[in-house]
Amino acid sequence: MNGKLYLCATPIGNLGDITYRCVETLSSVDLIAAEDTRRTLGLLNHLNIEKPLTSYFEHNKKEKGEYLISEMKQGKNIALVSDAGTPAISDPGEDLVKMCADAGIDVVPVPGAVAGINALITSGFSTQRFTFEGFLTVNKRGRSEHLKSLVDEQRTMIFYEAPHKLMSTLRDMLETFGDRRIALCRELTKIHEEIYRTTLTEAIARYEENPPRGEFVLVIEGKKAEEIAAEKEESWKTMSVSDHVEMYIKEGMAEKDALKAVAKDRGVSKRDIYNEYKV
Repeated sequence: MNGKLYLCATPIGNLGDITYRCVETLSSVDLIAAEDTRRTLGLLNHLNIEKPLTSYFEHNKKEKGEYLISEMKQGKNIALVSDAGTPAISDPGEDLVKMCADAGIDVVPVPGAVAGINALITSGFSTQRFTFEGFLTVNKRGRSEHLKSLVDEQRTMIFYEAPHKLMSTLRDMLETFGDRRIALCRELTKIHEEIYRTTLTEAIARYEENPPRGEFVLVIEGKKAEEIAAEKEESWKTMSVSDHVEMYIKEGMAEKDALKAVAKDRGVSKRDIYNEYKV
């Protein structure tokens, strides 16, 4: 019988945030796979847990993943932990979970702290709908394309960022989104925890004078529906009726629905639009 993979969420700062279930799981598994074994050893020592440790991180995930799968196929139960928080979110644990799914090995979540969710609920922005965007790539082109794809995103957006890249990220966001509202959540659950609600322009000014320290979660307000509607109206005002109809057709509308939408936009009858479009 196969063993199981337990995804164990560990504290993101305050060690008091460890759950009873996580402690029980770490105490009972046969092996713990950790992103940083030294860091995890410190946590295990704090909890008085002695278990074999093995490394599992970005640069060994393929070979080590195969080893962990083989161990579970032999009946061993394995706990996966990241440096902090919930594994498989913006870390190589995602790949191990996929390997388990392919191999028919059960994956058991052991819930706990998630920096992105804690930042979201303290941001003051809408929590009804949100999108997790993780870390932006350091590749300039990829970074730009990622941000541009979110220009009209109406959901609250969550990003992770390291302090040494914060300023370039804020400047890129300002250039792409305009002066959007943002909550910068720093060192969550730690002694110097800070939730700073401001705008992109003000955030840049602040951290130019005070170099950023600690890990950040950036929560950015989504674009307002009224703003999108106003921009759309402004764009079709310069279009011909034909181009206006074609715009909706390219977005996936049937011709009759596109004609109806254009008529509504322009405040005229559908017949008038049809006659002009078919000329």
